Amino acid sequence: MLSAPLSAQPANDPAPLRYSDPAEERRFHDLVAELRCVMCQNQSLADSNAQIAHDLRREVLELMRQGKSDAQIKEFLVARYGEFVLYRPRVESTTWLLWFGPALVLLAGGYLVARVIRARASGTGANDDGTATDLGRASRSGEDEQEW
Repeated sequence: MLSAPLSAQPANDPAPLRYSDPAEERRFHDLVAELRCVMCQNQSLADSNAQIAHDLRREVLELMRQGKSDAQIKEFLVARYGEFVLYRPRVESTTWLLWFGPALVLLAGGYLVARVIRARASGTGANDDGTATDLGRASRSGEDEQEW
């Protein structure tokens, strides 16, 4: 009865991956570092300990051994899991905002800051309705009392 819960635990990756040569190992590690674990929030396939990451690493190695290029492997995974699996999504019509949105926000913020600075520099101490500001009104009325 006590052994039943133990068998329900997720299995660890029983056999470590074996590489045929150092070049294959280097290529594998470079490739899985560019791929995101589909279950984890923001971990690469290389860093994740999720069971699906173990399975995907085995699948990537198998695809490499079948002679697929890195681009073909990425395309296979994108077709299966979507653009989320890539750490650097391709620049397409559906991802242009992701790539250029931060620059657009930065430019819009810079424009607003420049506009505010110009408005303050060219200001004559009058409000939009033509009345003098509080400081100007107090100095013209001859009041010696300061407001804190």
